Amino acid sequence: MNPTLMWAVAVVTIALVFYSVAVISEQRKHHITKRILRFLTVGVLLDISSTTLMIIGSRKIPLTVHGFIGYSALIVMLVDAILMWRLWLKRSETDVGSSLNVYTRLAYSWWVIAYIAGAIIAMTLKS
Repeated sequence: MNPTLMWAVAVVTIALVFYSVAVISEQRKHHITKRILRFLTVGVLLDISSTTLMIIGSRKIPLTVHGFIGYSALIVMLVDAILMWRLWLKRSETDVGSSLNVYTRLAYSWWVIAYIAGAIIAMTLKS
């Protein structure tokens, strides 16, 4: 595997950890804290970085089925972060409404599906 793609895989895995900490914490507490916002924001930044590295390291055009799944997963997590920040800026240390709580769960689930799909594709390409 080319070194740029190896870095992309490492960075997206770290993004998974940051997203997981943020989302699981928010889902358990139904509450936004500075810690959750930090982890979610770093997860988005790492996701953007890994996506950029994957585009640079790939020889194929970026508009594939996996590319669509990955780009859409990045967008829904970015929207989630924006919604969380918007709620936080209105009033710090705030409870999350049920609609945002469900959106966060669905966005994270879609992102994990994209992550797993990428892992499966990477494993099948090695064979």
